[in-house]
Amino acid sequence: MMHIKNSDKPVIGITLGDAAGIGPEIVARVAAKGLLTQYSNPVIIADETIWQRGMKLGGVSVEYQKVDNINDAVNMCSAKLTLLDTNTLKAQDVALGEVSAANGKDEGDRLVECIKYCNEGFLEGFCFAPLNKAALKAGGYKFDSEHEMFAHYYDIDKCFGELNVTDGVWNIRVTSHIPLKDVADAITVDAIMEAVHLGYKTMKRAGVNDIRLAMAALNPHAGDSGTCGREEIDILAPAIKKAASEGIHISGPFASDTLFIKALHNKEYNGVITMYHDQGQIAIKLFGFAHTVTVSAGLPHAITTPSHGTGYEIVGKNKAITSTFEDAFKVCCSMALNDR
Repeated sequence: MMHIKNSDKPVIGITLGDAAGIGPEIVARVAAKGLLTQYSNPVIIADETIWQRGMKLGGVSVEYQKVDNINDAVNMCSAKLTLLDTNTLKAQDVALGEVSAANGKDEGDRLVECIKYCNEGFLEGFCFAPLNKAALKAGGYKFDSEHEMFAHYYDIDKCFGELNVTDGVWNIRVTSHIPLKDVADAITVDAIMEAVHLGYKTMKRAGVNDIRLAMAALNPHAGDSGTCGREEIDILAPAIKKAASEGIHISGPFASDTLFIKALHNKEYNGVITMYHDQGQIAIKLFGFAHTVTVSAGLPHAITTPSHGTGYEIVGKNKAITSTFEDAFKVCCSMALNDR
């Protein structure tokens, strides 16, 4: 690893997300608070004109040093905020608030560069501002999501996925971006165990020591003793038993309409294994939308992003929150340090 010698802060890459969205102004405002340099040796990877417009839209002015190669960026980033100028997409060519293939290609290119720099030992992880999946696909990165894209460029084909965390509670999904009608068939003991292991390992990487997992039932009322579905009896309970035999603290299955009260309100659990996408996402975003972080789990390096979107409708209106990016950045730094 080529991180700065004797530094107690990791070298973290930051991309500005979709150039037409709120990402550039959010990163600029967070940088102005001093948070990027407080928690890391930061390298912003973007075209300088996009960065400068982000500062203008965010109403801030941030002192930074510009370099044109990653080696100089890493060697200099301990001094102050560093911009690795990509000299690619220009602000004058970006219409704010509009989906664009050019914007999607540029953000995709930046993310692939970050993976390359991580693999080469220059970065210890990266945090990216919100991207637009439609723009990304139009720009040539035709993946279901950025997580499949990352796995592709890392050459990983299993045990990876998206996790979300808010207020210290992690949502760990067994299935994710599949139709609801296909969920029941995808719930198996092996699939559940993969999710349990992925969540457990990622929480450890993020510095969570006292991991307490709870499993959400698939069916209403946890199946009502088999009268409203048998998945809880035939699949979920054996998976819980297997995980417990490995020394993992796990309980359930619990009816999902009350489980998140136990986790988010009562703090009985800090990780919830959910069976499908919205089963957990609705709960954690309702509870803490302004602090919900997305983690790309199962990959060699720390990668995080805010869970909200590009906010095309509020660009430049001083309405974009910064708290979610701040939390995502802190999680990224924590994971990178633990990876050492």
